[in-house]
This record gives sequence, structure tokens and C-alpha cells, in this order.
Amino acid sequence: MKSLARVLLTIGLSLSPLPAAAQTPLGKDRKEDLIARLERLVPPLMAEADVPGLALALVRGGELVWHRGFGVRNSATKEPVGDGTLFEAASLSKPVFAYAVLKLADSGRLDLDAPLNKYLPGNYDVGEDARLAQVTARRVLSHTAGFPNWRPRGERALKIHFTPGERFSYSGEGFVYLAAAVERLTGEPLADFTRRTVFGPLGMKDSSFVWGDGFEGRKVFNHNAVGKPTGQNRPAKANAAASLHTTARDFGLFLAAVLKGKGLKRETARLFWTPQVRVGESTNATAAPPKRLSAEVAWGLGWGLQTTAEGVSIWHWGDNGNSKAYVVAYPKERRGVVYFANSANGLSIAREVVAEAAGGAQPALAWLNYEPYNSPARALLKQIVARGAAAALGEYRERRKGRAASELVGEAQMNRVGYNLLSLGRGSDAVEVFKLNVEDHPQSSNAYDSLGEAYMVAGDREQAIRNYRKSVELNPGNAHGVEMLRKLEEGKTQDAKGDGRE
Repeated sequence: MKSLARVLLTIGLSLSPLPAAAQTPLGKDRKEDLIARLERLVPPLMAEADVPGLALALVRGGELVWHRGFGVRNSATKEPVGDGTLFEAASLSKPVFAYAVLKLADSGRLDLDAPLNKYLPGNYDVGEDARLAQVTARRVLSHTAGFPNWRPRGERALKIHFTPGERFSYSGEGFVYLAAAVERLTGEPLADFTRRTVFGPLGMKDSSFVWGDGFEGRKVFNHNAVGKPTGQNRPAKANAAASLHTTARDFGLFLAAVLKGKGLKRETARLFWTPQVRVGESTNATAAPPKRLSAEVAWGLGWGLQTTAEGVSIWHWGDNGNSKAYVVAYPKERRGVVYFANSANGLSIAREVVAEAAGGAQPALAWLNYEPYNSPARALLKQIVARGAAAALGEYRERRKGRAASELVGEAQMNRVGYNLLSLGRGSDAVEVFKLNVEDHPQSSNAYDSLGEAYMVAGDREQAIRNYRKSVELNPGNAHGVEMLRKLEEGKTQDAKGDGRE
């Protein structure tokens, strides 16, 4: 039920799989051999997945030993990705901000377990909720503060959804709140504070939480799932959770500093990889569990953690829609990889690249569950684009008979195929895809909602109303469907577009 304007296009146009990279035991391969393998592996994977540009950095023994760009900054102009090319770090902003916060804690200026309203007096945007006094820097950095990831668009009020400390729930809003407290405490804007405490000391000369004077002509363009450029974000205001712009080299230097504990007391640096909460764990037996559970994934302060046969590793990912990022590192070996991509499909090849670059199992990537570049849904989309929905879906109906579920396109994946087609202006093909999804999932309110939106985009008001009505009938709590239905029945179809929710 995402609006066309806001849907995150995570389906690409690939059909034939490439050989999977073999996992290499940690620290057992020569640097030169690893680099040669990556230089062979990455370009064909990018081509298969429609990822125009990508940059990698390797850390070994706590030192940045290699960084390189692949592909192009802009698929239209073909400008190459170079060593100084800037990418959006997206949520990789969070570990950088966490490092700065821990430096404040080391200096004695900030208590990780003190209520944040000690540093930012008042009720912030929460209002009268006594639980705000339980929101601390530790709980924000471990995503246990009780906030949503982001408040609904346009809403000023920020709600606390569960008692702080009760369980894990990923939240960018918490980082924004903590940043406001840090700015009040230090008297500095976030961009200046991080430049002074992180980027300057670590030699990160091309990093900033706001658009920099020297960034023009150096940053990648973001690209949608079919490799078309969609513009650039140029943040004028710093966002601790998401606005960092950086290079693979700079983030590699940051990762090396984290692995060495540079600039932090030893016991403070250990907080990065000391579990604060397990994903799926709750101290309240009646609390609703998160949708995604993993016994191997936890959170430290600012970093995700994963536990495998190789021990504990730190990781994080970034997702700004049409740009993606990932990092994983092993504190014991002081070894890791940084990964940036300028594409909605950027993490569809992460399993293969990270397996080669880092070695070992990666339960965090399984937990994130990004669709692989060679999935059945991607193959189906490519066939529809090449041959039209009638031929491709007819063949798919025949081919899926007697096939295992893993070889089929599930409801959510089929839904995304439909939205990708809408984004390409293939409205009639999209309608056919959504119709198949309704046929396969006749009790799904979401399937009818998406079909209603496709008909609305196509200008078929009668069919749009019919399908939205069915969606609301199946799920009376579908507020989006109720609102779209009201607007359609009032003839406000133009206003109805673009207001959907997933």
C-alpha cells in the first residue's frame, strides 16, 4: 500500500545468476589476492543488478589498506566513481554520531544513563508523558528508547510506544532527540561538533553531516531500480541519523579508528560491541514482539552486533531509498569492509560482495532480508519489461505449476513488481500484476489496496473505488484505504495520489 512517489524500489532487472563468492576464513588470505578477486567479482554483479556505482574500503589490522570506486556516479552522464566520490552514508551516520557521543561521555560532560531532559529541559516533542524521563543516551544508542523510527509525515508530536528499556525498536527519531540534547550541551551545531570531534581528529577530510562547499561535482546521483538517476540529496540541516555524506576512504578511516578504540577510553570503546539488547528480546512478556526476530543479532551502542562461529562482529546498514550502504567488522581481528552504492538495488548483491570481502557468516544480512539480485521477482520483472505482462505472466502461471515456494514470487514481492512497473509508466502491465496478486491472495487487504491505486493512476475511477472498497471490507482498520476511498468518491483523485502507507 505504498504510494508510487514514496515506494522504495528494491526490485531490479536481473535474470541469470552469477556464481556465488566463496567464503574465505577470516584473515587467511593475502590482501593482493582478495583485491584481485573483488575486482573480478564486483563489476559483473553490478551489471546484473543494475547498480551504476559502488565503492569499497578494506580495513586490516586496524588500518585502512585499500579503497576503490566502481562504475559511474551518474548513469546518464557516465562520470566514473573515483577515490574522492561522495556517497550518502544514510544510517551509517548513526555509528559516527555514537562515537562523538561516547567521546562526550569520556570527558565527563554527558552521563549515558541520565535522562536526556537533563540536558535538553522540557518535553521535547513528546508532550506530557512521564516515560520521557526514562529516555537516556544509552537507550537511544541501543534503540530501546521507545520511539518509532520516524513520526508520521507532517506530525509534530512524537509518541513513545513502549516503556524505554523494554525492548529493541529501531529509531532514527531517538538519534535526532539525542543530537538536540548534544547541541544544547555543547553549544555547537551538530555539523560543527562532529567536524571538531570526529572528522578532524580522524583525518576524514571529505565528510560532513551537511552539504559542503567542495561537494559540487563529486557526489553520486541516486538511481532507481532500473538504473535511472533520481537526483541528489543536499542536506542543509544535519540529521544525526541519516545525513552524513562521506567517501569509502573516510569511512574506512573511521572504521579503523573504532576497531582500535582511537580517541576513547578502552572500557568506553568496548561499549560499541557489548550487547545492550537482543533483537526480539523483551523484558515485558506482554509486549508485542518485533516483526523480525534473530537470536544472532543484537545491538551495542550505535552498532548492530552479530554472533557467529567467528565471534562477535559489529555491523550497520544504510538505506536512503535509492542509495544503500553496509559495513561489517571483526574487533578481534581488526578487520572489516565498507560498502556504498548509489542504487535502490545496492544491497541486492551485498551477500556476494561481503562474503568475498569479509568472509564468515552474515546473519545480519539475513535479518535485513534484502531481495537478492537474482530472485524470481527480479526475473519476472525483466520478462514483463521485455515482453509485456500478458506474455510474461502467462508463462509464469504455467511455469509455477508444481514448483517449490522458493521458486515463486510471494505477495510482497509481486506487489513491488507492480509498483516498479507503475514507476516506469507501464500502468496496464502493473494492473495485470496486481490482478494476479489479488487472484493469488483473495483475502489480502493490501493486494486490493495496491490494485485500487493502480486503477486510480490509470484513471479508472470505478475500478479504483471497487478495489478500495474490497480492501476496506477485508480490513476496516486500513486507514489509508478509507481515506483514498473517500477522496475517490468525492472526485478528488488528484489529491488521493501519493498519500499511501505501506
